[in-house]
Amino acid sequence: MVPVLDKDKKKLMPCSEKRARKLLEKREAKPYWSRGVFCIILQKEPSSRNYQDIAIGIDPGSKFEGFSVKSESHTLINIQTEAKTDVKDKVEARKNLRRSRRNRKTRYRQCRFNRSVGNRIPPSTKSRWVYKLSIINWIRKLYNITHVVVENVKAKTWKNAKKWNMNFSPIEVGKEFFRNEIKKLGVSYTEFNGYETFEFRNSYGFKKNSKKSKKDFYTHCVDAWVLANQIVGGHTEVDNLRTLYLKPLKIFRRQLHVQNFSKGGVRKTYGSTRSMGLERRTLVKHPKHGLTLVGGTSKNRISLNSISDNKRLCRNAKLEDLKILTNQKWNIKT
Repeated sequence: MVPVLDKDKKKLMPCSEKRARKLLEKREAKPYWSRGVFCIILQKEPSSRNYQDIAIGIDPGSKFEGFSVKSESHTLINIQTEAKTDVKDKVEARKNLRRSRRNRKTRYRQCRFNRSVGNRIPPSTKSRWVYKLSIINWIRKLYNITHVVVENVKAKTWKNAKKWNMNFSPIEVGKEFFRNEIKKLGVSYTEFNGYETFEFRNSYGFKKNSKKSKKDFYTHCVDAWVLANQIVGGHTEVDNLRTLYLKPLKIFRRQLHVQNFSKGGVRKTYGSTRSMGLERRTLVKHPKHGLTLVGGTSKNRISLNSISDNKRLCRNAKLEDLKILTNQKWNIKT
């Protein structure tokens, strides 16, 4: 299903690919890209503004996660994504660099011991839930979301623990943060336990794939689909198995210099958020390399990276040769 916006870019109910193609041929709509997903903007008044309830089902995971968006009539989009797992290593590297500076005769930031003040969320835990929120906010720009349904995650965070850590754990603090942020969006929020998701899945006769890394609807999206279907209903079988696969893009912007010295005891500058006015990770079209992502910049030239694996394609692209499409936060594969 293709997301549809009106002239003022207000969300309408999506349409089929066939209908979107006819609207484009008649020039009654214009194409529009939203972070790699194709949409259309109507150039006339829509025939109706009737809306159905649309739910997002979320299956959280430690390494992979599933999202499914559906209404009573159609399954609109399925998403499988890699979880945000790199923050813990980055925080550890930052700690070691700061510690090494304290052992040298150089300026450094004083060590702080106020980490337990207030309801602080560990950076690695917060990044996971913020990443989920970024996907939800992106989906809300495409569809009129009314419900968010999540599987309640439980984990033993203490070594050799016999019970779930209900009083305090990074996961419990992260879940509470996520609940509060969802409530701010003004949508309905529902949680189901893992055993309930298992029962829902079995009632439809679905079998979940045991290979967690396999790119398939029945790996993670199947649980997200049954959760969403519990709220909006309408199906006993999946009507759309196509799945988008997302991978978070890594961008180096907080590190001012490379960690190791160059010749002459000089550190080269490293990392930035923009390249000649363009935000890094912007999706652009180049005459030679086609669809690419904006990388770094040097000598008034821009580096272009592949959208599939983020490897550098060239480092001498001119700004005037690039057609800007949209900003990316992740790699998308179908």
